[in-house]
Amino acid sequence: MGALLRSEEMTLCQLFLQSEAAYTCVSELGELGLVQFRDLNPDVNAFQRKFVNEVRRCDEMERKLRFLEKEIKKDGIPMLDTGDNPDAPAPREMIDLEATFEKLENEMKEVNANSEALKRNFLELTELKHILRKTQTFFEEAEIHHTQAIHDPSLTDETMGLLGEETYRSGQALKLGFVAGVILREKIPAFEKMLWRVCRGNVFLRQTEIVNPLEDPVTGDQVYKSVFIIFFQGDQLKSRVKKICEGFRATLYPCPETPAERREMAIGVMTRIEDLNTVLGQTQDHRHRVLVAAARNIKVWFIKVRKIKAIYYTLNQFNIDVTQKCLIAECWCPVEDLDRIQQALRRGTERSGSSVPSILNKMGTKQTPPTYNRTNKFTEAFQGIVDSYGVSTYREINPAPFTIISFPFLFAVMFGDIGHGLIMAIFGIFLIVREKYFMAKKIEDEIFATFFGGRYIITMMGLFSIYTGFLYNDVFSKSLNVFGSSWFPIDPQTHKTYTSATLHGSSNLQLDPNTSFVGSGPYPFGLDPIWQMSTNKITATNSLKMKLSVIFGVTQMLFGVILSLFNHRHFKNNLNIICEFIPQVIFMCSIFGYLCILVFYKWTHFTVNDLGKDPNLLIGLINMFLMQRKKTDVPMYPGQYGFEKFLVFLAAICVPWMWLAKPLWLRHQHKYGQEFDFGNTFIHQSIHTIEYCLGCISHTASYLRLWALSLAHAQLSEVLWSMVMRIGLNFAFPIGVFLLVPLFAFWAGATVVVLVMMEGMSAFLHTIRLHWVEFQSKFYKGEGEKFQPFTFEDLSQYSVED
Repeated sequence: MGALLRSEEMTLCQLFLQSEAAYTCVSELGELGLVQFRDLNPDVNAFQRKFVNEVRRCDEMERKLRFLEKEIKKDGIPMLDTGDNPDAPAPREMIDLEATFEKLENEMKEVNANSEALKRNFLELTELKHILRKTQTFFEEAEIHHTQAIHDPSLTDETMGLLGEETYRSGQALKLGFVAGVILREKIPAFEKMLWRVCRGNVFLRQTEIVNPLEDPVTGDQVYKSVFIIFFQGDQLKSRVKKICEGFRATLYPCPETPAERREMAIGVMTRIEDLNTVLGQTQDHRHRVLVAAARNIKVWFIKVRKIKAIYYTLNQFNIDVTQKCLIAECWCPVEDLDRIQQALRRGTERSGSSVPSILNKMGTKQTPPTYNRTNKFTEAFQGIVDSYGVSTYREINPAPFTIISFPFLFAVMFGDIGHGLIMAIFGIFLIVREKYFMAKKIEDEIFATFFGGRYIITMMGLFSIYTGFLYNDVFSKSLNVFGSSWFPIDPQTHKTYTSATLHGSSNLQLDPNTSFVGSGPYPFGLDPIWQMSTNKITATNSLKMKLSVIFGVTQMLFGVILSLFNHRHFKNNLNIICEFIPQVIFMCSIFGYLCILVFYKWTHFTVNDLGKDPNLLIGLINMFLMQRKKTDVPMYPGQYGFEKFLVFLAAICVPWMWLAKPLWLRHQHKYGQEFDFGNTFIHQSIHTIEYCLGCISHTASYLRLWALSLAHAQLSEVLWSMVMRIGLNFAFPIGVFLLVPLFAFWAGATVVVLVMMEGMSAFLHTIRLHWVEFQSKFYKGEGEKFQPFTFEDLSQYSVED
């Protein structure tokens, strides 16, 4: 029982490991996951520790694996993940792994370099092919323009400047220089503008687009380019044109002047392209084979390398004795698991072949041990909710076991609906049934991981919501009439009993207990279904849910105060029992406990015949503190007013009791020569007292959120039904059939998104608030340090990014 209510008992141990057995022993402890090592070299730089070279070697191996992983993903090759968890390799295997990764990296780099060179050559030949094809058209057009220019009297200034005035007047042909190349398509406008400005319009540019994109040999991206040819006259313009092409990163290619030479070059280019395609295909096949072989083992390789790194990282936290033959470590471990730790050490020693056994000694210490709450896959999520508020102080009461029941129940009070609870329960059960499949998939989506991690909480919340839905008799804003109603409603206008004919379509049905209730007894389980049709339903259910919220709240808070007694007894703090626990219980019971008793008393002693005569409990509680009563007030029971004055007096006495008793007693104990800070203790106790007294009032009011969210959830469900589904149900056949299908789809979608997901998230957050603030604040400090054992289950902390 102690291990269930409190964290595990921990002890500080000292380990003596022989140097040759240290690696295997730490490996076994990592597989076990029950030891938290302390760093015995906090002042030593990470680069000055003994095993820093081994850690660097692991980093280098992981870098190479990441390079291979990147190449595998680039080719879209699936990486085999069988779920195997291999043991950490022996130190001598590290050399083999390094050699394997080195060989694979060099081979891939060589293949990539060859492939890049081949692709670059292929790109150049492809661009040259397009140039030879396109420039043939350019030359033909240039010859036509040149012939027309000689015989055309309306020669433009551009052609005049390009051909030269002397040549134009003599009618002689002029041989122009030209350059041809390829440039990115998006650079053409700027390129053309720059040529015009620098060459002052004395060049002639022709360009056309390459329809199909070309592959960049470095990045692998698809780029669009254009072929261009520039005609000019003179070496000066030639120099300018080439510099501009260089500035725009345009690629220039040699282009023969005669058609015959261009055709001959084109044939040679096509032949080389075909050869290159063959070589490229062989290169890609070889690359693919290498990567497929690596993809089969890369997941296992990652695990092995990270385990090696984790071991050496841990060994760097140990001390080495003067003989350099023994490593000394200190660690926290659960007392209950000491035998399992000893067995792991023996296995590690046997694996290493050492003849000297490893030694584990318990140490005495005044340091506060870390907190270790043992969990399983069911309790882990509930423990996570508690730890999110704060890790429990070592050996104090753990709220998680109680949260397993109280958390889904309080959620269900706010979310009570059979239909909505069923949807949530089915979703949670689906995740539980398929948990092995989803765990094997290792889905990295954060939202899905949150839902999957809380699958048992979701299932419990759904099942409890179904239960409270039966209590509220609410399923998608409708009621279930299983046992038959105990009411015969009366028409407030005719004062006659409703019939099925008059009840249908009535919008002013109200239930009056004095006239409508038959008296055959209440509905056997939950709320009578007739209330669903009554216009004063909210008036009746509000009173019930409000009182239940107060009862649930006071019960949970009082339970939290009682749990503080177990903490005081465990830590042998009798002073806190006398000066805190006893007055706290008396203060809460004398006010709010008494209020809950009055609620039950009113339920059992006032019937429908006393409607309008029953006392208002809230006004009565206010009058109880003010000690003011009207002469017309009738007590609920004999001696009520005198007993209430006594309760107020008890509550008033408890305030100075909690406030002054502890500081004064501590001052009395330490007055003889011992150092004691009375002022600090007095201020601390004052804050604690004010917080508790005011908190009892505010926390009780805070539990009214159970009623408020339950009302909001029920009303939203009813509004959605009346504004969507009722529209389709009101139409007769066949129009109603065609309307009902899309309306039902919209209603179902809105139900899941708004009422289940959004309302469920709201109720979930409010439930967390009630547990963290209203419940746990009564007994839970949450000032502990979480136990973080050395384990191979989570190796992500040892991964390194490039």
